[in-house]
Amino acid sequence: MVGIVNVTPDSFYAPSRASSASEVISRVEQMLEQGVDIVDVGAVSTRPGALMPDAEEEWRRLKPALEALVKEWPELPVSVDTWRPEIARRALDAGAAMINDISGGTFEEGMARTAAEYQVPVVLMHTSAPPHLMQNHTDYEDVVRDVMAFLISQATAWEQEGVRDIIIDPGIGFGKTIFQNFELLAYLHLYKTLPWPVMVGLSRKRFIRVTLGVNAEEALNGTTALHMVCLQAGVRLLRVHDVKEAVQCIKLFMSLQEASAIP
Repeated sequence: MVGIVNVTPDSFYAPSRASSASEVISRVEQMLEQGVDIVDVGAVSTRPGALMPDAEEEWRRLKPALEALVKEWPELPVSVDTWRPEIARRALDAGAAMINDISGGTFEEGMARTAAEYQVPVVLMHTSAPPHLMQNHTDYEDVVRDVMAFLISQATAWEQEGVRDIIIDPGIGFGKTIFQNFELLAYLHLYKTLPWPVMVGLSRKRFIRVTLGVNAEEALNGTTALHMVCLQAGVRLLRVHDVKEAVQCIKLFMSLQEASAIP
C-alpha cells in the first residue's frame, strides 16, 4: 500500500496536498494508523496540463517534507516521486528509500544510473509525454501492447544498468483516453506473465470522475471498485489517497482468495 503525499499547491485532489512539514507529519501519521506501507512524496503536480517547476523549486518543496518524515519515522520507507536524477539523488541522500519515476526514465537521462548506484527500488511508469502535453499524445497502435512493450523495454534496460528491484506501472491517466484507461485495466492480467511486480495509481482520477459524473471528492466509491479489479488481476501495489478504504478492499480480496483456495 503506497500512500500519496503531495507537497504541491496544484495537485488535482486538494486533501492530498500538504503545504508544510507539520501538515505532512499529520497526514502520514493518519496513514500509518490506517495501515500504509510506503509513503510516496511528490513536489510536482502531474495532473493533465500541469506545468513543471524547475529543479530548485521542486527541491525547495520536497526537502522539508523529507527531513520531517525521516526524523519522525526513520524506518518508514519513503518514495520520492520525481523524474529528475538530481532531485532523486538529493532525496536519497536525505533519507528517501525509493524512486517513483513517472517517465520510466525518459524525461531526463541518468535515473537508471542513480538507482543502480544507490541500489534502491524504483517504479517505472509509462506516460506518453510530460504532463502539460500528455493528453495531446494518446495515439497508439494498440494501447495495451504498446504500454507493455515500453515497460518491458525500460525494465530490461534498467536491469542491464544494474538496477535490481523494479516495479512497473502502466500509467493509468497519463497520456490515455478514458476508454484506453479501461482497456489497460481490462488486460492487467497479462502482466502476470512478466517478472516484475505491478503498481497501479488510479485513485480519484478523471476517467473515474467523468464516467460516473462526479467530482474528485465523490470518486472514492469508483476508486475502490477499480482497486478490486486491480487486485484480482494480480496487481501488487496500489498507490492511493485513501489508505483506510484501500486496506479494507485488500482485506476483502484476501478473504476471497482464502475462500477460493478451499477444496
